[in-house]
Amino acid sequence: MSRTYVVTGAASGIGKATAELLVERGHRVIGVDLRGSDVNVDLATEQGRSGLVTQVAERSGGTIDAIIANAGIATPTAATVAVNYFGTVATLTGLRPLLAGSAAPRAVATASMASLYPPDDALLEALLAGDEAAAMARGAELEAAGGDLANLIYGTTKRALALWIRRNAATPDWAGAGIPLNAIAPGVVATPMTSAYTDTEQAREAILQMVPMPLNGIFQPRDVAYLLAWLTSEENAHLCGQVVFIDGGSDAVIRGDSTW
Repeated sequence: MSRTYVVTGAASGIGKATAELLVERGHRVIGVDLRGSDVNVDLATEQGRSGLVTQVAERSGGTIDAIIANAGIATPTAATVAVNYFGTVATLTGLRPLLAGSAAPRAVATASMASLYPPDDALLEALLAGDEAAAMARGAELEAAGGDLANLIYGTTKRALALWIRRNAATPDWAGAGIPLNAIAPGVVATPMTSAYTDTEQAREAILQMVPMPLNGIFQPRDVAYLLAWLTSEENAHLCGQVVFIDGGSDAVIRGDSTW
């Protein structure tokens, strides 16, 4: 049966691979990105977030079957705060009412194995409080500091997103409405966003020292697309609040028994 999917970040990388896979399987995809997609909006802004909901509602006729909130950036800047956390949460909450008409509604977000690394506590606190002004201010401070401090931004936004999924998946709005809400946490995937870390053998060796991936190493967006497609399929009726690491083993190496 054909389903209607909304895929953010659909113009490149994991989002593009996922949209292509779903279309190949006979589904309808409403792609969302900054440009080059069905819906072109900036999820770093309130205008872009409201525009997303309005345009998707118009294009879908008011009903969708699945949300794949995949859009994100990885720059050591405050913009990463706006897109990765607030843009993703706004995507999920803004589009959730459109799932009401589906017989098998599903939602998934893209976090990251970078969520395993120590966060910036002040930024994390502001994110989890939903205080975008404070979070953006702290993001700007980290950006201005540069170096290791600025590099905390990405992982902190992804940790906050994973925590948001865990805290909301079992609530009346999601599980209570029959909507499995989950996240994935990819390791290093060969996309335009990670090209600086994957384009040369030297770069790949360096990133794998930081992100150990003993099972097959760096992989392609299509591999992630298969997981996203299953999580948002009718087959997945019972996963709730799970953050599924598709990372070649980095979670197992880094956390080991500490997950229990």
